[in-house]
Amino acid sequence: MKSVLFILKRKEDYNEVTDNQIGLSTGLYNSAGFVNTFLNKKTVSNMVVVIDNSDIDREVTKHRPDVVIIEALWVVPSKIEELQALHPSVKWVIRLHSEMPFLANEGIAMEWIGAYSKIPNVQLAVNSPRMKREAEFFIRSLNSVPKEHIHKYVTYLPNYYPQAYHKSDFSPKKKEINIGCFGAVRPLKNHLVQAMAAIEFAEKIGKKLNFHINGDRVEMKGETVLSNLKGLFDHYADKGHKLVIHQWTPREEFLKLCSTMDIGMQVSFSETFNIVGADLISQGVPLVTSNEIPWSSKYFQANPTDSASVVSKLLLTYLLPRVNTSFNRKQLDSYASYTKKVWFNFLR
Repeated sequence: MKSVLFILKRKEDYNEVTDNQIGLSTGLYNSAGFVNTFLNKKTVSNMVVVIDNSDIDREVTKHRPDVVIIEALWVVPSKIEELQALHPSVKWVIRLHSEMPFLANEGIAMEWIGAYSKIPNVQLAVNSPRMKREAEFFIRSLNSVPKEHIHKYVTYLPNYYPQAYHKSDFSPKKKEINIGCFGAVRPLKNHLVQAMAAIEFAEKIGKKLNFHINGDRVEMKGETVLSNLKGLFDHYADKGHKLVIHQWTPREEFLKLCSTMDIGMQVSFSETFNIVGADLISQGVPLVTSNEIPWSSKYFQANPTDSASVVSKLLLTYLLPRVNTSFNRKQLDSYASYTKKVWFNFLR
């Protein structure tokens, strides 16, 4: 089985005083880390975080992998071309973590993806079946690639989440209900619809709502979303409904925060996996999602554009919290088993 090296880029606003040593506290790091850990049980797999493009050659020379996986879209095609010439025996994989709605906000996405497809021994990896179909179409039509050869240009490498679950007590007797809608604040995360639905749900069950979000990662013009969330809850202050904003924390602290929630929400417009949702489920917290999250239970998926649908799934979850958690865990377990098979087949 081939050896692997995952390469991630340190965030540009890294602060050596306040940030951890790896320079990342994102789902991207967790995503690559989870895969790296299970691959190490059957092959040699390493993961490094670099400052920029200029560090890649050094790490590849040091680790001498068969396959290099660049996590996300950050290495300019000209650099990949240079690296491929320096290390012609290495298989270079650019792994995307987003679908088209998200990539539409990355101004260089289509330009770079097209350029990668023209470099020898470079492959695009996606973690979404829909994105795989679209990428295959784009690259086939761009380069006149026969259908039977498209696998040399595009592959499917889904995310993985480790099976480590905890129990959580769900008490309907409390006067307040804590709902966690965590993750970076972006328009496609659909925070405002979920907040409105959570407020309506809380009023239906006669409780005060604490709606928990992460407030220090505001991306892709998410500032207006955060402003509207604050404005919404300002109007409900006299009713006791609160917006609770948390700073981004190390993983273990975040899991502890997740464990204090009564219900989790991830009714997003666009997802390829959603580690935050898996984090909530891992802590025994029932979860309401959209059908964008591939491993989530369809019985607790709501329409992200219809707040009435979201309220309905929240009510169902409130009545059947253990059923929700059980169904979502089974789906997550099944997805994890499938993911392992896909990765091991790829490396063979």
